[in-house]
Amino acid sequence: GHRRAGLFWSGHLGNRRDQIRPPPGGSMNVFDRTMKRNQKRWAASLQEHDKYDYLRAEVGRRVADRVYDIARTFPMALDVGCGKSHIAEHLSKEVVERFFLMDISENSLKRESEMPTHHVLGDEEFLPFKENTFDLVVSSLSLHWINDLPGALRQIQQVLKPDGVFVGAMVGGETLYELRCSLQLAELEREGGFAPHVSPYTAVTDLGNLLGQAGFNMLTVDIDEVQVHYPGMLEVISDLKAMGESNCAWNRKSMLHRDTILAAAAIYKEMYGNEDGSVPATFEILHMIGWKPHRSQAKPARRGSATASFADLSKIAQQQTDDRP
Repeated sequence: GHRRAGLFWSGHLGNRRDQIRPPPGGSMNVFDRTMKRNQKRWAASLQEHDKYDYLRAEVGRRVADRVYDIARTFPMALDVGCGKSHIAEHLSKEVVERFFLMDISENSLKRESEMPTHHVLGDEEFLPFKENTFDLVVSSLSLHWINDLPGALRQIQQVLKPDGVFVGAMVGGETLYELRCSLQLAELEREGGFAPHVSPYTAVTDLGNLLGQAGFNMLTVDIDEVQVHYPGMLEVISDLKAMGESNCAWNRKSMLHRDTILAAAAIYKEMYGNEDGSVPATFEILHMIGWKPHRSQAKPARRGSATASFADLSKIAQQQTDDRP
């Protein structure tokens, strides 16, 4: 197992953040997108930034595998929130003829790949493309920082051509439950209450509904669980920041007290620690595939069009059993 990977930490060790007031608006404005851009830019500037890419590289490979499973060539494809092109590096020009790579951080758009690519600096919440442009849209581990996920999915559906497909992966509701629980228990013990330190997630039970409401059909949603082992909680924390995955929620807490962090580390090791002294961190990855409707696609039978009832089917099955020698 790779010892360095992690996501979604909010606190700095002893570094106080400037207090940022949320802008006026509805409840959809959860994340400070400017801060997220700055976090990604800083992470990409680190001297050894590649060693923090373990989880993104693995999930990008799994998304690419699902694209290969579709077994067709896509003339025009888009990667929404491409990061360091962890999907593109696993695809070939036999699968994707022209690939548009889009991210909010310009540092992430410097990588080249085998197929012709076009780099676009843009926000996942506001896709700068015309409707019916792409045959394939992919996304890996970027949609969890979207303020309006239903709106983002609708935009993805709109920029797809009819019979185009969206293949995506995002973190799910059980991600980093060990870290979340340890921090909450430590803050309750030391400070008499707790604040959110881990980003809110989408539950797998909601994802199918969101895709359907966005206009996708022939949906596939499944779950991968990736568990990574670390020397301790403090190593998890340091990697979260280095991956550009610090919390950017408006209601994040500006600072964690040192004694709370030490208490949380002890709780983490006590509750979840392995025999060798390491601690696990669990990442729930929600994979999704959805198609833009087209008249050529198979349609479900009209309700009430069945020619046999379940009662009839059971009689047929019983008859086959009775007829056996």
